[in-house]
Amino acid sequence: MRESVVERKFTTEVKKRGGLAVKFVSPGLDGVPDRLVLFPGGRLAFVELKAPGKTMRPLQVKRAKQLTALGFRVYCVDSPEKIGGVLDEIQTA
Repeated sequence: MRESVVERKFTTEVKKRGGLAVKFVSPGLDGVPDRLVLFPGGRLAFVELKAPGKTMRPLQVKRAKQLTALGFRVYCVDSPEKIGGVLDEIQTA
């Protein structure tokens, strides 16, 4: 399964739950997560999407740590089975 399949399923599920999964691009700052997930009530998180079994590159791990240190939640989703749990956590935290 390709990353694009996981990403498509992820964005579809976010929309079903009433949120937005905005493609996040930051020119000049490499390694940022793929999506900024926004839910009603001001709930937000950054999500890096990967093909099954793949992990974040070292620069992506560094950016995730920087965002976490600033108080943001960062997730890595590498399978469709993880989508529901991650979105539940974002919506309830």
